[in-house]
Amino acid sequence: MKNRPIRTPSYCLHKATGQAVVRIDGKDYYLGGHGSTESRAEYDRLIAEWLGNGRRLAPLTTGDGQSVAELVLSFWRWAEGYYRNQHGEPSGELENVRVALCPLRRLYGNTQAAAFGPLALRAIQEELVKAGLCRNVVNARVNRIRRVFKWAVSYQLISSSVHQALTTVPGLKRGHSEAKESEPVKPVAVAVVDATLPFMPAPVRAMVELQRLTGCRPGE
Repeated sequence: MKNRPIRTPSYCLHKATGQAVVRIDGKDYYLGGHGSTESRAEYDRLIAEWLGNGRRLAPLTTGDGQSVAELVLSFWRWAEGYYRNQHGEPSGELENVRVALCPLRRLYGNTQAAAFGPLALRAIQEELVKAGLCRNVVNARVNRIRRVFKWAVSYQLISSSVHQALTTVPGLKRGHSEAKESEPVKPVAVAVVDATLPFMPAPVRAMVELQRLTGCRPGE
């Protein structure tokens, strides 16, 4: 089954008291007189906080003793609401993030988030290389790990110096690492295109033929 998007809690009337109420995370929040300016303002404040905190009001774990695993869990809860397509379904980037976070949790889950530094990130980078991943994939996954710590800084969960230190770890450069290179994307054989054209809708076929004649890219 497809995951349904989380709906924004509604501004409602509590008939017994005449107050405005909104239910968030299973808890009712009374806002003041129903229809009043004050209750509307309080509703807007709660919803803004709920959206900004990854569609939940539960406070994120904070403190110097927070582990990397706890930080990753907080980020993941936020990511599940953020990385969705226009239909409210999880996007492909959410899966990319999940895969990138696996070695982070496995190798450094018990490490204090504030103590995670460049040497640890380099160790994960090397682990990905040893796993046989190509250079571009390694760089993309390391960047996603950095993104977690940048996000944590924005929520004041860790010091900005933690993320700044991680930015000193450079991406792998072509010819300067043991990581293999990805296979180049080659053009489709002309015979394959010719065999496919009769099955294309007229507008798509016209676009393909125009690209063949002019050498332009789809975005052009």
